[in-house]
Amino acid sequence: MKLIIQNGRVLDPGAGIDRIADLLVVDGRVAELAAAGSLAPQDAEVLEARGRWVLPGLCDLHVHLREPGEEYKEDLASGARAAAAGGFCTVVAMANTKPPIDNGELVARALERSASLGLCRVLPVGTVTAGREGKALAPFGELRRAGAVALSDDGAPVADAQLLRRAFEYARDFDLPILSHAEDPRLSLAGQMHEGAVSTRLGLTGIPSVSEEVAVARDIALAEYTGGRLHVQHLSTARAVELIRAAKARGVRVTAEVTPHHFTLTAEAVAEYDTAAKVMPPLRDESDRRALIAALADGTADAIATDHAPHSSIEKDVPFAEAAPGLIGLQTALPLALDLWRQGHLPLETVITRLTSGPAAVLGRQASLAVGSVADLVLVDPEAGWSLNDETNQSKSRNTPFWGRGLTGRVEATILAGRLVYARSRSPIWLGAG
Repeated sequence: MKLIIQNGRVLDPGAGIDRIADLLVVDGRVAELAAAGSLAPQDAEVLEARGRWVLPGLCDLHVHLREPGEEYKEDLASGARAAAAGGFCTVVAMANTKPPIDNGELVARALERSASLGLCRVLPVGTVTAGREGKALAPFGELRRAGAVALSDDGAPVADAQLLRRAFEYARDFDLPILSHAEDPRLSLAGQMHEGAVSTRLGLTGIPSVSEEVAVARDIALAEYTGGRLHVQHLSTARAVELIRAAKARGVRVTAEVTPHHFTLTAEAVAEYDTAAKVMPPLRDESDRRALIAALADGTADAIATDHAPHSSIEKDVPFAEAAPGLIGLQTALPLALDLWRQGHLPLETVITRLTSGPAAVLGRQASLAVGSVADLVLVDPEAGWSLNDETNQSKSRNTPFWGRGLTGRVEATILAGRLVYARSRSPIWLGAG
């Protein structure tokens, strides 16, 4: 099978590509990058990309797909549709399902089901501890052999430092990173939002920044001592950024991610008791938000990750203190990230890197449009305005403070290993035989 994408601006910072060009895909791989308008094999499908960007397929290190156990919120099919519509060819699925993914059979089942759907590449994470109970380690070797790409008890920290030390040592032998939900539960207690002026005004119990910072410091120390691989999830505080920056400078094997909601919003988004803005870790202060952007700019944060966490109205349309934390983010991540470029906070190539080759590298993978690479790519109209609403939303859930908000930058098509898996419409992109 041959596919030609004509006249698009091909942007791949990792491969040093930024030019108007034609891109030829043959049998699922990038076969040629040529001058715009120069490729026209008669046996190829043609996608017109004039005025669009052609990017490597996006990679998300942090999604909750809720299958098995909570399919009323999301399942692999709806999550994969949302991923494809958001430009993501690869998503890393967290293990806090019901039951948790703590054995090889559940990993294999997730891989088989996602492969049968064929909408995006779902990479399962296995738990650190059996049943996510924090008492004994899960069978890392079995999880790795079944196809798990990382280990995490996300949704809860591994509170026992000795157990986590053993986890780093055991995971090191299988070259698996541990994805850390960095939180000290004794400091967070029953907190509902960031501890500060807004929580005081609203009368809500606060979660102090130090809850994250103590946990990040501990996890870095354990990774450094054991030589294990640490990935810090959903960074939210300025001090945590400083700790990771210093650890990287010392050569510690640590990477990190920042979510679009944490670099876009602050605790003020909760000012009207808006449960859509209740997340964990909570939205922080403006100084923290700026520190997260700086972390993305200098590489302290390797990736932008959504922490896509669907919830139904059952969990969200309740008093704030009773609401589940989390929001959906697969379809809004790209336009929110592009806002960092539009506002002058990050160069465009940095934004693209943090959504593509940066997160892929955390897993030892590639996201590239270089000749010979797997043809995972996304076509983006950078100037198109749109909003996430009942018509455009692909998730089963709608819990997000960005619902109905004007967004700029729209995915027009997503191609997975040379196959078109999402197209916004037949127009203005023309798809047909060459």
